[in-house]
Amino acid sequence: MKREGVLFVISAPSGAGKTSLCKEIIDIIPNLRHSVSYTTRTPRPGELHGRDYFFVDQAEFQRMIEAQEFAEWAEVHGNLYGTSLATLNECRANGIDLILDIDCQGAQQLKGRYNGGVYIFILPPSIAELRRRLDNRSSDSEEVIERRIRNAAGEIREARWYDYIIVNDVFAVAVEQLKAVLTAEQCRSSRVIQGLSENFDL
Repeated sequence: MKREGVLFVISAPSGAGKTSLCKEIIDIIPNLRHSVSYTTRTPRPGELHGRDYFFVDQAEFQRMIEAQEFAEWAEVHGNLYGTSLATLNECRANGIDLILDIDCQGAQQLKGRYNGGVYIFILPPSIAELRRRLDNRSSDSEEVIERRIRNAAGEIREARWYDYIIVNDVFAVAVEQLKAVLTAEQCRSSRVIQGLSENFDL
């Protein structure tokens, strides 16, 4: 069955667990690939260039902006993040479903420019739990954590315009809910009909 690839856009406040959910779901859903974003931020311990992010300097990121190589880009927590337009177009054309974990600014840009995306927001069970997770991560200073908590309130307000909201309280449950959303969207009638049009008169 040949169809266009589906773009799944995942957003969440920092510490809600969207990166862990995305990594888990990649191993569960067939034909699903993770889109690796570009960023100017410093790699965290254990992160690898090309696997977690493409880590570039400010000058290279600015060159890519001017060359219109990003489908979306935004400044988040003082760092720049962007999604390669070529990657999105290639996966869509080749029928590869793509999962993209980006902030609300980038998601809004994509929603305005890219048809057919599915937008999913991951919430923590509470702000107190979000703070606990950020503290336990032990990779950010107290100042950075406080900034992320302040920003979380505004990010959470954006959740209402997303197609789906998943509360990541029990991780295994959140994984199953995310799996259900992705599977349902892959079976959406418009997508299936598109892929079967050569075999049936639909």
